[in-house]
Amino acid sequence: MIYFLSDAHLGSLAIERGWAQQKKLIDLLEKMSEDAVSIYMLGDMFDFWMEYYHHDKTKRQFSPFFKQLRRLRKRGIRIHFFTGNHDLWTFGGIEQLSGAEVHYEPCTIKRYGKLLYLAHGDGLLPRDWEQLYPKDVQRKIKNFIKLRKIFHNPFLQFCFRSLPPKWGNKFGYEWAKRSRMKELNHPCPYKGEDQEELVLFAKDQESRGNHRDYYIFGHRHIPLDLQLASGARVVILGDTFKEWTYAKLDDKGNLTMHTYE
Repeated sequence: MIYFLSDAHLGSLAIERGWAQQKKLIDLLEKMSEDAVSIYMLGDMFDFWMEYYHHDKTKRQFSPFFKQLRRLRKRGIRIHFFTGNHDLWTFGGIEQLSGAEVHYEPCTIKRYGKLLYLAHGDGLLPRDWEQLYPKDVQRKIKNFIKLRKIFHNPFLQFCFRSLPPKWGNKFGYEWAKRSRMKELNHPCPYKGEDQEELVLFAKDQESRGNHRDYYIFGHRHIPLDLQLASGARVVILGDTFKEWTYAKLDDKGNLTMHTYE
């Protein structure tokens, strides 16, 4: 089996009893390990992750999670970690701590005769998105694109990494908390096939002849399994702090969604 999960947002100040959430995630990974060949984590496993030039002792809170990943690696299970928009600031640290293969960009893989497009999902838009959305939505998307460019700017990353971890973490975790509280208080449900950005992105890819059997995303915190007219399926994984949903691909190429109780 190949498993897919995303969006744990470990360390979030908005998640009560974070230690219990981390333990439940470890239990889920242990359950997956019973028949897993590979496990793909598609971004935002941490609510905020920055690797500073100075020692950051707060990373110790994630030691149980990393210990479990190393344990799975020793059993021969391949672990793939995709960066999201909350934990993109890794510069080798996550790979060293977990033994995972870290992916910084979306990728297409072939497994069990199926083509899978894997990505966290932030920043993915169809070519004609400005014609598809009203002005107010366009404005929000443009603001997010600007913010994403700031996050990915090498010079600004260097400046932030130079901060004392105490200062950087205070800013980063508080920023992420506001985002999480906004989501919890005002959740954004599925927008529909003609408005959901990741669905429109997949449709655009299909229309350009870039066919995949499955498009698998995180980011949106909604569980979705939608078949397109082309035959491709768009899967949004949900999350592993509230919905506790994930997907698995069996050796016949069948993808199914599951909830961890």
